[in-house]
Amino acid sequence: MGKKVAEIIVEVLEQAGVKRCYGIVGDTLNLIAENLDRSTIEWVHVRHEEAGAFAAGAEALLTGELTACAGSCGPGSLHFINGLYEANRNRAPLVIIASQVMSSELGFEFIQEVDFKSVFKECTVHCEQIYTPEQARKKAVAACQAALTQKGVAVLIVPVDISHGEVKEDFPYRVHHAKPDIRPNPDEIAEIAAILNAGNKVAIYAGSGCEGALEEIKAVAEKLKAPVAHTSRGKQDLAYDNPYNVGMTGILGNEAGYHALLDCDTLLLLGADFAWRQFYPDHAKIVQIDIKPTHLGRRHHVTLGAVGDIKLSLQTLLPHLQDNTDDAFLVEYVHRYEKAMADWQKHLKPGHDDTIPASYLMSRINQHAADDALLVADDGSPIVWAIRCFDANGKRRIFGSLLHGTMASGLPSAIGLQKAAPDRQVIACCGDGGLTMLFGELITTLQEEVPVKIIVFDNGKLGFVEIEQKAEGILDTFTKLKNPDFGKVAEAIGMWGKTVDKAADLDAAIEELLAQPGPALLNVLVNQLELVKPPMIELKPVMGMALYSARAILHGRGADVLEMIRENI
Repeated sequence: MGKKVAEIIVEVLEQAGVKRCYGIVGDTLNLIAENLDRSTIEWVHVRHEEAGAFAAGAEALLTGELTACAGSCGPGSLHFINGLYEANRNRAPLVIIASQVMSSELGFEFIQEVDFKSVFKECTVHCEQIYTPEQARKKAVAACQAALTQKGVAVLIVPVDISHGEVKEDFPYRVHHAKPDIRPNPDEIAEIAAILNAGNKVAIYAGSGCEGALEEIKAVAEKLKAPVAHTSRGKQDLAYDNPYNVGMTGILGNEAGYHALLDCDTLLLLGADFAWRQFYPDHAKIVQIDIKPTHLGRRHHVTLGAVGDIKLSLQTLLPHLQDNTDDAFLVEYVHRYEKAMADWQKHLKPGHDDTIPASYLMSRINQHAADDALLVADDGSPIVWAIRCFDANGKRRIFGSLLHGTMASGLPSAIGLQKAAPDRQVIACCGDGGLTMLFGELITTLQEEVPVKIIVFDNGKLGFVEIEQKAEGILDTFTKLKNPDFGKVAEAIGMWGKTVDKAADLDAAIEELLAQPGPALLNVLVNQLELVKPPMIELKPVMGMALYSARAILHGRGADVLEMIRENI
């Protein structure tokens, strides 16, 4: 007797190492769901498929292992799409089982029919449909192997009649977990060394592709006497125990990291794909090493680009580097970074009348969080303050939608992180807009018994959007939110909930939140007028802010302008 396709697909997922599958069951997915229930794979029942993709992507990022989602035909699997963009841009290995209407009805605009191959082609590394039962194992293996080896999202489209199909002769195709060593060739290593050895003021700019390579980066920095700036995604891997660290550049960075890159004459760009060209030096020689060939020179023109794993590439490069005896450039920028951080710490304090700036809230979370906490923050001001205020220590990790920039990823990502790491503290820092966009996932934390700790940055508006508008000289437009008391909402659905609005009450409330055994929510009313200040001041946003202030005063909102000045200056 043969096997049904649904059973074969689940077998392949198990062999590929999938431990959890996130989704919502329905019609065309039912037989696959039945086989998942019989397997070792845990089904995680979310309230919205988008949340399932966020959760699965976060789990895959944390573990480096394949995670799965499964959805019903048409609207069900279509709901995954925003989470798929997020996971694919984060290079998270994720496979989606997108069940489909009957094969015989495809192409006739059948009810709930969606052309998944067209829809998903821009946010996946692999997207294929099973056309005959005999293809099932081979195509399932190909999807899983593509997700693992290309580090991205693979979609397997399964028409419902195919999932019920029976395979008589099933060949033993299986997923292979190959991990080749990749580094530049000897000629490239020699050329890289020649460029770096000739530099007088060498800087290193390192990104998330440098995970696990800190010791090698420190050794190169010592040889070249090079300050090391890092991207926001690279902070957790590069900022701790690194005497060469000068922090971040970019809008979210500090003046030391910003100027170190612009003032260098030679830049070594490692595992970084930072998008904004204006933060790269225009007159320096740039050497770029990245595991993805398509990343070389795509953000800024480079002198030499080479493909390689950062750790292995630097190990090969180190013997070819000469000792730089002049450490003046390094000393200057390390000192500037230390001063910038000391000045920054002075601003982390309660606001006027004991109000709570979001930056101060994050600084208190930083103090109370566990040494190995996993912190995920919504796009907007929560992730800005997380990157700036949440300390790296070699064990903590910070997650956020830094490449896709989507709202609402915080809470569902925390669910995936907690499922993957049940013994670690997981904190979700949610914006009020982001939380309410996928509000139903509060119930998922209860249904799935996921003890995530949720802290709401409740400022009653889309705060980061409003800052953008003010910088353009525009009065805040369509940014206001009418919120409930999120602490009471949490209590109403059966979880611990509390709301605070005074800085004096904040520490005790955070301690109480983190001590809860199950899912819990702390709603914090944060200052509405706190600004996010970049490391450099450009004329255009300054003029925009001045124009906004003038317009606000003319519209009878001078008190808002005065309060903004008082809270930020």
